[in-house]
Amino acid sequence: MGQLFSKDKVNTGRQAELDLAKFLALIYMILLHCLMVTYGFNNTISLFMQRGIWQLLGGPFAAPVFMFTMGVGMVYSRNQDPNYLIKRGVKTMLLGLVVNIGEFFLPHYLAGKLLGEWDIFPIAGGLLLFCVDILAFAGMSMIMIGLLKKLNISAGGMVIIAIIMSIAGTFLRFRDLGGNVPNLIAGYFIGSAGGFTAFPLFNWFIFPSSGLLFGEYYIRCNDKKRLLRFWPLALVISVAYFVASWFMPEGFLSETHHYYFMTTIDAAFCLLCIYGVIGSCNLICGYLPDGAIKFISKASGNINEIYIIQWFLIPVTYILIVYFIKGVVFSDLSLIIIALIEIIVTTALAAKYKDFKKSK
Repeated sequence: MGQLFSKDKVNTGRQAELDLAKFLALIYMILLHCLMVTYGFNNTISLFMQRGIWQLLGGPFAAPVFMFTMGVGMVYSRNQDPNYLIKRGVKTMLLGLVVNIGEFFLPHYLAGKLLGEWDIFPIAGGLLLFCVDILAFAGMSMIMIGLLKKLNISAGGMVIIAIIMSIAGTFLRFRDLGGNVPNLIAGYFIGSAGGFTAFPLFNWFIFPSSGLLFGEYYIRCNDKKRLLRFWPLALVISVAYFVASWFMPEGFLSETHHYYFMTTIDAAFCLLCIYGVIGSCNLICGYLPDGAIKFISKASGNINEIYIIQWFLIPVTYILIVYFIKGVVFSDLSLIIIALIEIIVTTALAAKYKDFKKSK
């Protein structure tokens, strides 16, 4: 059968299955964000929809995949200089602040002015400007990987560090440091109380670091189908764990913050799921026409722009619907329609923005 891994890089350039996995993760996040905003208004969202989006697709199939593929992408990047990663990380953290304006502040004031509702989108006295969303976490991860690279720590060493951090994060989650400001600062690192963090570094660094290690082997893989052949089993085992956790009072995907402050065991099943997702995407890409592959590749390359734009559009869309259609009640169907529109619009706007930047 030959060696599975070569000494040299054999899978250079964009990898369609990784682009598809990343793009699907973004779609699931947009679905989740639409659902989250829907909860602030009158709705008849079914339990099936809540389970499917909030506790499955929008959870382990979204952000963990997103951050893992970011780590893989660092291996494929033309610029792997640690200083570049650190500078890029700082820029990404600042973009996280921009996201918080669209996610919290703009809808807070718009809902207050148009609907007279100031509590649907709380801003915690302005502190939510510094909330740790996924872009803020991505920025911190880039900075940390850049610093570890400066210390000549290998990808395998980074994963070991990430596991130690994850174990620490498991025991430190839900800590209340006695005030909003201390909880906010701690929230960049651990799952502190107060709702100021969704992606603390200690609990989530395991995904980009594991992606980095995976990427170093993936780029040298002589037979991707052979490497990914166990993907159906990985999906069955991981999804079984996720579904079982729905019904546990303190379960990973129960109606708490346990998903965002996941344990090391939870992260292990998420990594198994990611392997399954990449394997299934590799299979799907074999049947997609070239035009679809090109579209997915382009959209995947615009993922930061899409993510930022969607947080400026989704809350505003719901506020305007409620303002112009009095007494509207959001259903499963309306949720899907709004999400599809947001996906199409944000993808198109991100592409136009990228084309505009290139033309300057």
